[in-house]
Amino acid sequence: MVRFAEFVWIWNAMLGLSLPTHHRTMADWLEDCWRSGRHELLLMAFRNSGKSTLVGLFCAWLLYRDANVRILVLAADLDLAKKMVRNVKRIIERHPLLTGLVPGGGTDWGTERFTVKRDAVLRDPSMQAVGIGGNITGSRADVVICDDVEVPKNSDTGHKRAELREKLGEISYVLSPGGTQLYVGTPHSFYSIYADEIRPETGEAAPFLKDFSRFCLPIVNKHGDSNWPERFSAAAIEAIRARTPARKFQSQMMLEMVAPVAGMLDPAKLKFYDAARVIEQANGRLRLRIGARTMVASACHFDPSFGSATGDGAVVACMYICDQGEYWLHDLAWLHASKPQDDGGGPDAAKGLDTTRGHTDEASQLCAQVAGFMARHHLPSVRVETNGIGRFLPNILRRELKRIGWAASVVEHHEKTNKAARIEDAFGAVLGAGLLHVQSSLGTTPFLRQMREWHPEGKDHDDGLDAVAGCILSEPVRLPRVDMPIKRADWRAQGGAFMAQNGFDP
Repeated sequence: MVRFAEFVWIWNAMLGLSLPTHHRTMADWLEDCWRSGRHELLLMAFRNSGKSTLVGLFCAWLLYRDANVRILVLAADLDLAKKMVRNVKRIIERHPLLTGLVPGGGTDWGTERFTVKRDAVLRDPSMQAVGIGGNITGSRADVVICDDVEVPKNSDTGHKRAELREKLGEISYVLSPGGTQLYVGTPHSFYSIYADEIRPETGEAAPFLKDFSRFCLPIVNKHGDSNWPERFSAAAIEAIRARTPARKFQSQMMLEMVAPVAGMLDPAKLKFYDAARVIEQANGRLRLRIGARTMVASACHFDPSFGSATGDGAVVACMYICDQGEYWLHDLAWLHASKPQDDGGGPDAAKGLDTTRGHTDEASQLCAQVAGFMARHHLPSVRVETNGIGRFLPNILRRELKRIGWAASVVEHHEKTNKAARIEDAFGAVLGAGLLHVQSSLGTTPFLRQMREWHPEGKDHDDGLDAVAGCILSEPVRLPRVDMPIKRADWRAQGGAFMAQNGFDP
């Protein structure tokens, strides 16, 4: 049995090609993982590095070692998966070490699936292509190749990424005990399935490919040299960089976890803080501080919703404004209400009113949470968006504030501005000027993800952004205080004084 790198060298020699150094490195890594019993693998390499070609040869080598191996290729679409299967079929037909694998009579020898000559009687083919949306129920495989399963069209929103992860979760029902998963691709999102760090704002407990053995090959190494100098010289790399959007180059060529297309709201422009909010008595009155900054105003915006599987949720935001005119986003809460139980509840139950002890209807539950939020953050007022269901909530919220004994005003606000325009107006100048501070704990909420993915024409959730925009827009722009010196030299004639002409002599 020849080693995998030798197997590749023989094939390349037949085609009149050399064996690039990075292909030799990848080949050695794949064989070492296989021989050492590592069965969860991730191979990331820059675009046009030949990684899929090499993985196709790896599949052929596995069949060379054991003709009874069953390989399933998953890709973002069926055509891409068939491309790899077709390439492996061609290798088996032409590679001098594999001539004994070609079955007689052409039985089950297609471009979507084929079966080599083997001893075992198995229901599944030696190799089969399936699109990520295809049905793999009932299939069995010893090796599953996930070749470019993440692409822009299935990773540009949170909902699509969740669907992708759910579909990839089906692999565990297909893989035979001790089987191997090999992911091959490049990242297309900050929240890529290939990320090696937890994204707290998504609620994940671990990276999707936790504990996978990783091989990562960007186009430029840590010394700034090309990883394939024979094809990509320094000048060629610079040419690619010049004609490619910066973020796309970073994701596809340098394998960094960024969205290839930049969002309009960049979380990198936020200023995060860990300082606690402090309320103290000073000069006979209460004062609220965050770190060394004194707060002079607050804003609270409640964007109500009863929520749905696809719609935005109910969100309340708390923001303070300091004496320098900067904004301090201190808390965001996504509110949840349980459906009322049909317990008879009295004559007003059918009207959706709170007719039993506790908060049995959804509106009362949401308003109770907002009232508690306001008291917790010492907020003197809240603005309630009264569009849609919101028109019924202000009085319920006033009742809940009275119930807990917190004196605060409820301001009713009917929104007439388009939401996308509102978010763009609120965040644009504030982010650009570096005026928005955010409590570090909010990094675990959906807020940062919504910022990264937001686009005026997008359809992903933006409820957190809308609530924060409401806070920013509800307060007038405050100019920073400037302490002027008591005296200063004046260059103007007459010391700046204006002398009136009285028209007569004294």
